[in-house]
Amino acid sequence: VKPMIPRCTVPKAVPVGKSASLHCHENEGYPKSTYSWYRNSEPLSPDTKSSRLHNSSYTLNPTTGTLVFHAVHKGDTGRYSCIATNDAGFAKCEEQEMEI
Repeated sequence: VKPMIPRCTVPKAVPVGKSASLHCHENEGYPKSTYSWYRNSEPLSPDTKSSRLHNSSYTLNPTTGTLVFHAVHKGDTGRYSCIATNDAGFAKCEEQEMEI
């Protein structure tokens, strides 16, 4: 079963140095969806070591769809969206702006 459009929760504004949690979830898809996050249409790597976002410290869990920034900085500002994917297809939520 193809995933439904996931419900994405992105904080509107976060003070520099604070943590921020972004959530993405859908429960129609079978098998269960995995989630990937994008900032300004660029994929965020689940492995921060290979990420081009230098000095960005975040944890991305593809199973739960949670993206956590441990301490945001100005460079984390942007439009965030999430894609839920399974064997039957994928679905994307609307981009949402997060300001730092």
